[in-house]
Amino acid sequence: MTCIAKEELLRLIENKPSLITDYLCLQDQVQPNGIDLTLKEVFNIDGPGVIPVDNAQRKLSSLSPLPFDGKDRIHLKPGDYLITYNEVVSLPKDVMALGRTRSSLLRCGAAIHTAVWDAGYSGRSQSLVVVYNKDGIILEKNARLLQLVFFRLGSETEGYSGIYQNENIR
Repeated sequence: MTCIAKEELLRLIENKPSLITDYLCLQDQVQPNGIDLTLKEVFNIDGPGVIPVDNAQRKLSSLSPLPFDGKDRIHLKPGDYLITYNEVVSLPKDVMALGRTRSSLLRCGAAIHTAVWDAGYSGRSQSLVVVYNKDGIILEKNARLLQLVFFRLGSETEGYSGIYQNENIR
């Protein structure tokens, strides 16, 4: 497995299907070792979820959207939130990705928790943001929050086929 650097990321973005679409500014978002994802929406997580042994009995927590103010900002108090990214990621069957919180967000007392982006996944993903700062944090809509780091696998896999395939694509 090899981490994919900037030049190859740019080639994969030019492919059909593109590695990433709906980005805001490719020049700002493509980094030496990954691509920054930006904030589209923020949600409160309401009520319990259920994670059983059998996924057929799974129940996700309810979500309620939080509005940005007139300056496209949102003040999040300490707690946990679900966010949606602007970008749609479409991974080839020989590429997987891991997301890491951008250092500026960490230095403000907040972190993003993500799952693995499996090879073959396509969608506008969501992640958990936890605000640890006792005074909260102010986020601006479209701010770069997470760096997605891509890895080339030794061979193709069967590809992701779970319930989140093609999520949040309208």
